[in-house]
Amino acid sequence: MSTTIAINPRIIEGLYSEALVLSDEVRDAFDMSRREFSIIVDDDYARIALSCEALRTTTRMMHALAWLLNHRAFCMGELSEFQLRRHSRLSAEYPQAEPDRVVLLAPPIRTLIGTTERFYARLIRLDRDWHRFDPGAPTAVSRLRDRLRQTVAVN
Repeated sequence: MSTTIAINPRIIEGLYSEALVLSDEVRDAFDMSRREFSIIVDDDYARIALSCEALRTTTRMMHALAWLLNHRAFCMGELSEFQLRRHSRLSAEYPQAEPDRVVLLAPPIRTLIGTTERFYARLIRLDRDWHRFDPGAPTAVSRLRDRLRQTVAVN
C-alpha cells in the first residue's frame, strides 16, 4: 500500500514557526558561547570547533527556512508546483556535526546541535516523500479499476 504525502499549509506553518524559534535559539546560543568562550577558553582548537559547528548549524537552519519559505510561497499561490518541485530540494547529504569537535562544546550547545539535526532530518523525510509522490500518477483505486476492466474484458 502506498502512502501519499500531503504537505498542507497548516503543517508548513507549524514547521516554519518551529524553525524560526529554533533559529533564534541557535543564533543566541552561539553568540553567547562566542563571548563566554573567548573569556574562558584559550584553546585555538576549541575556538575553531565552536566556529565550525556554529557555521554548520546556522547554515542547516537557513536551508531549512529557505525550504519552508518555498513551500509557504507554494501554499499561497506564489510558486507553481513545477517551480517548487524543480527548485526546492533539501540536501540529504548535508554534513552532521563532527563528534570530535562537538565534544569540546558545552552540553547545551551539543543538545541544540542535535535538535537542529533532528529537525532537518524531519524535513528531509518530508521532502523525499513529497518529491516521490507524483500527483499525475494514477491512484490505487484507479489502478484497481483498470485491472478489473482488463480482467472483465478478457473474459
